[in-house]
Amino acid sequence: MEALMGRVALVTGAAQGLGARFATALAVAGAKVAIGDIDDLTETSRTIKGAGRDCFASHLDVTDPTSVRDFVQRAAAALGDIDILVNNAAISGALRLEPFTEISTELWDRVMAVNVRGSFECAKAVVPAMKARSRGKIINIASGTALKGSPGLLHYVASKGAVISMTRAMARELGDYGINVNCIAPGLTLSENMIDHPSYTPEVVAKNIDSRALKREAVPDDIVGTLLFLASPASDFITGQTLSVDGGSVMN
Repeated sequence: MEALMGRVALVTGAAQGLGARFATALAVAGAKVAIGDIDDLTETSRTIKGAGRDCFASHLDVTDPTSVRDFVQRAAAALGDIDILVNNAAISGALRLEPFTEISTELWDRVMAVNVRGSFECAKAVVPAMKARSRGKIINIASGTALKGSPGLLHYVASKGAVISMTRAMARELGDYGINVNCIAPGLTLSENMIDHPSYTPEVVAKNIDSRALKREAVPDDIVGTLLFLASPASDFITGQTLSVDGGSVMN
């Protein structure tokens, strides 16, 4: 499958987990891929280049507008203007389940800065070039927790609810320019950040699985097909939507 041949994709938070898997899948589908993260990108970059695709990898702090603008400019100079933006960077695996009365103001603000404003900053940086070409795909990553109102993660749940709302408003603003904006809401996915997470005990994972129509664990590859669909021409008449990819835990 090379449906994205000639396209340039930017994936944030691509050093590991879902972001790394997304970046690799886009490369295999034919895209040149720009990857950014505050963590080391060596392994993801090596995998993409091993697939025979061009890769631009650099430090990216999505909460810093200067860092975002500089990254997008350098990525465009190396690969071409961004056609596909995957707003994956988020604080998630570092969070533990706790009552919202115990969440500090500082942590609340940090989660909102990365999970919400980071997506805003990145979209703002790539949209001008998308408008100039009358095409573009922006894919935001939310979470099924925002649809279920899951307890113990109020900062995270609120941030992902904001991402869903931002997707809808952004789609309305950008539709006249031929730009699609959609959102994926994964369920609990056993990426490397979650496998050994102290809050996600076997009992918690089992309860989550029991809420699904398809009763098994979710792994990063379960999300990839939806991502590639939203990145490809197959979804050109879909915008403003949030697709739950969680084995039927949430049904819209």
